Amino acid sequence: MKQTARKLEGEFDYIIVGAGTAGCVLANRLTEDADVSVLLLEAGGKDDYHWIHVPVGYLYCIGNPRTDWLYKTQAEPGLNGRALSYPRGRVLGGCSSINGMIYMRGQREDYDEWAHFTGDPNWSWDAVLPVFKRSEDHHGGASEFHGAGGEWRVEKQRLKWKILETFSQAAQQTGLPATDDFNRGDNSGVGYFDVNQKSGIRWNASKAFLRTAMKRPNLTTITGAHTQRLVFEGKRCVGVEYRGGDIDYVAKARCEVILSAGAVNSPQILELSGIGNGARLQRLGIDVVGDLRGVGENLQDHLQLRMAYKVNGVRTLNTLSAHWWGKLFIGLQYALTRGGPMSMAPSQLGAFAKSNPNDASITRPDLEYHVQPLSLDRFGEPLHAFNAFTASVCTLRPTSRGSVHIASPDAHAAPLIAPNYLSTERDREVAANALRLTRRIAAAPALARYAPQEILPGIAFQTDEELAQAAGNIGTTIFHPVGTCRMGTDNDPGAVVDSRLRVIGLRGLRIVDASIMPTITSGNTNSPTLMIAERASEMIRADRRNVEVQEAIATALA
Repeated sequence: MKQTARKLEGEFDYIIVGAGTAGCVLANRLTEDADVSVLLLEAGGKDDYHWIHVPVGYLYCIGNPRTDWLYKTQAEPGLNGRALSYPRGRVLGGCSSINGMIYMRGQREDYDEWAHFTGDPNWSWDAVLPVFKRSEDHHGGASEFHGAGGEWRVEKQRLKWKILETFSQAAQQTGLPATDDFNRGDNSGVGYFDVNQKSGIRWNASKAFLRTAMKRPNLTTITGAHTQRLVFEGKRCVGVEYRGGDIDYVAKARCEVILSAGAVNSPQILELSGIGNGARLQRLGIDVVGDLRGVGENLQDHLQLRMAYKVNGVRTLNTLSAHWWGKLFIGLQYALTRGGPMSMAPSQLGAFAKSNPNDASITRPDLEYHVQPLSLDRFGEPLHAFNAFTASVCTLRPTSRGSVHIASPDAHAAPLIAPNYLSTERDREVAANALRLTRRIAAAPALARYAPQEILPGIAFQTDEELAQAAGNIGTTIFHPVGTCRMGTDNDPGAVVDSRLRVIGLRGLRIVDASIMPTITSGNTNSPTLMIAERASEMIRADRRNVEVQEAIATALA
């Protein structure tokens, strides 16, 4: 792309890179202080595309350059050489504008492990629960575990399917308890997911947090702003270079630059700016500002195994939407009631289970199910012509670790994404047990009347080795990458940020997004990312007040 000019955009107290879930929260909270100026940079456009707001519209947002970065992974050995599409939101609201809308916190132990890992009790479950509640507007009102009146709307889904009710009964017959809430710190059981919707319309982070902030004079939001690199003076980050159209701009930050570009783009921007493994950067001709070996490492994701079953005697979306009159009915139902299939999150029924209840080392559920009243060969292809359901099961705490790294100093070149799925014996064992558990649920008495017939991956796969191969055939991302700029202590060679999310060894730079997770949460990752941003905004505002107090004391003593 031709460079025609370089312009100074201005000077702000804070610059936030990325207007995804975390960036929207930060923009809102930081501009609550009227004397603080904030610049929010987003590479994508506005969230004014109508399919963002219709829940089923994720089908038209994922894989669409208007809303998605269109990344792909490298060929994955664990997936039998397949490369996957790797959707990431490229629009105001980020992934909250294209994701499955599932409200999920994870398990108590996830956060207690973070606290132990960082040595900071402020990341424990008891410490983060009030942070979750503060921004929550739960359909059930305020309670011990939920908040009311916050920005982040949480509602029940607005539809039921007989096949899903029956799957729930079958799961209970297999030993899973029924639950009406996955967000109390123990998500064991089977039940319907709560969703981030408002009256049947997607409730993304842009609506929840950014639109209010954009009415304030101290927030400047620029879309179509592709960050090229961070600007440093010595070891202090003092600004951001970004491109808008054919023009390169520089914006300066008086206090801090905050990277909220996500688990793929945050490590990419760091490496482009000279922060990462020094030897790797030097090979690319990039001057090293901070030698941090952990940048881009520790990538974790939930690999989902999509098992599909043909059924008889019960209607699913496959046949309901097969004819024009069915599509007309679905459209009218949504137009009149904001309910029905067009209000569907991608997955409606959930379940959390242990992959091997006889394994004493598995102390809490390590599998999550996303169950859907539909089936297809792969995402983006037509639904099957027969009635069927899909039971996608993912490993919640994978032991495999991957990476995200730049391949060139070109800021517009996609990074190399290598999740390294199923690269450990433990993950292959859990995957095989997950497939077996799904088969036990499908064989339970409740589902027998519909004669479920496994079509993916197919009953030919039986042994541990065969099931690991089957997992490689059908496994795909469920869009939860985390961990590529993980938290840790100053003496941890793999850590990128400390427990206050400051980049280790540098000044004026924080990272606030899912990349800072030391370990992936046991569930969907969007709302944990929101919580991280809420916690970070507290830290940033507290640090600013401390600086102001110290300056006042110094002035008084002068």
